[in-house]
Amino acid sequence: MKKVFALLLVAGVMFSSSAFAQDATEAAATETIAADETVAADSDATAATDSTAAAEEVVSEEAATEEEASFTQVLKKQFIDGGPFFMSFVLLALVLGLALVIERIIYLAMSTSNNDQLLADVEAALNSGGVEAAKEVCRNTRGPVASIFYNGLDKMNEGIDMVDKAIVSVGSVENGKLERGVSWISLFIALAPMLGFMGTVIGMIDAFDAIEAAGDISPSLVAGGI
Repeated sequence: MKKVFALLLVAGVMFSSSAFAQDATEAAATETIAADETVAADSDATAATDSTAAAEEVVSEEAATEEEASFTQVLKKQFIDGGPFFMSFVLLALVLGLALVIERIIYLAMSTSNNDQLLADVEAALNSGGVEAAKEVCRNTRGPVASIFYNGLDKMNEGIDMVDKAIVSVGSVENGKLERGVSWISLFIALAPMLGFMGTVIGMIDAFDAIEAAGDISPSLVAGGI
């Protein structure tokens, strides 16, 4: 009887030990799984943070690139967006208008003279050397005022009426030289915006055609045409 009781006691102890070991193993496995899930969650959060940071960095780089774009790059982009065909006419008007403006600036700068100094030199030449000396001073001075003085002095011996007519005639000629090309500049100034408006009108027509073809009013269709 004692042996049977001893065997039962030993079996109970062994069963209790194995059950305790199994519980400990399951608890350890549960803790390991929980730790793995925590690590995975941390990894996902880190990956999401890295993705957000990368996206923000890309956006900031794109914004910096747009800010650092030079004037020529922006102008080129606008030219391409406007359509090379219509923008070519605008560019042609711009180039020709600028060429005429630069030519007029150079011509007017070269025609400028010190009129007060010229008048003093002519008076001094008349007092010292007569009409021929004064004409020589006018001949050596550039500008329309010197040319008018020269022609007036040249007609001095023919009477005051001839002098007056000579001054009026030469003044009209010199004034025409100064205003030469100004009408073309005004034409290009008025023509360039009209060409831009023409492109806008054609874009609106294309937008309405696209709306008719699609059968629906969409902001993207209208904006694309404009």
